[in-house]
Amino acid sequence: MKKNILILAVATLLMTSCSKNEEILVPEESVMQITATHPSATRATATGFEDGDKIGVYVTDYTGDVASPLQISGNWANNVATTYDGSAWSTAKKIFWSENKMDVYGYYPYMTPSSIDLHPFAVALDQSIEGENGELGGYEASDFLWAKATGVSQADETVALEFKHSCSKLIVKLVKGDDYVGDFPTSASLYIHNVVPTATIDFTTGAVVKDIFGEPTTIKARKVADDTYEAIIIPQRVTSRRPFIELIAGNISYLLEDTFYFKAGVQHTISLTINSNPDQIHVDIGGEVEGGW
Repeated sequence: MKKNILILAVATLLMTSCSKNEEILVPEESVMQITATHPSATRATATGFEDGDKIGVYVTDYTGDVASPLQISGNWANNVATTYDGSAWSTAKKIFWSENKMDVYGYYPYMTPSSIDLHPFAVALDQSIEGENGELGGYEASDFLWAKATGVSQADETVALEFKHSCSKLIVKLVKGDDYVGDFPTSASLYIHNVVPTATIDFTTGAVVKDIFGEPTTIKARKVADDTYEAIIIPQRVTSRRPFIELIAGNISYLLEDTFYFKAGVQHTISLTINSNPDQIHVDIGGEVEGGW
């Protein structure tokens, strides 16, 4: 009886040792590597992903040539946090390759989705707030990005996720009118009125859809320079001619009433010609920029 117990103990020890060795000695080529390209990477003057940025990654596999649908859970990999260190991306846990083809989904900023196609989302009402202590600022937290790599396999070695913007961006440039004297006040603020800030996200397509029950409100834009402001807006059509853009400079309020169509994935530029008389404001809507901002 003692001999049998001893043999069983040795066998168990060997099995445990082999199991540990298998975990340690997993071939590196069986682990999925990920790279991510920010939409602005095509523009030399724009910034891309920065040290500490975190994306979420989902992976589904195929049955033959049929792709598995993306679900809130039960995928090959579920919402794996993937962090940039300034030069490379690392996943919070290893994602192993399947023997089948795979689809890889990525999104930014990282969150905890409650639904795969109707996750509630909102842009910040004050996008002038800067990030601190590892938290994103109001503008950065509002800029939802999405990417998908389709039908990849282990032969690809690395999955390249090319992100795109899903919301709309508004740039407002101030231009001095003929009778405007002096510089624009450094303490000036710009607001976008009567826009709905809430939406739902579909992680399967990257679509951001305005909340049909959302209440229009006001968004404070981020100042880039004394004459330039920007804000991320949920894609929507502002059809009623109501107060739209307001610049408060010193004790003067310059108010523009207009309609507008904020398109998904598009940067819109508006130039406002400011005169000393706040009732005399001229607007020029410039060209649109799609893709990389």
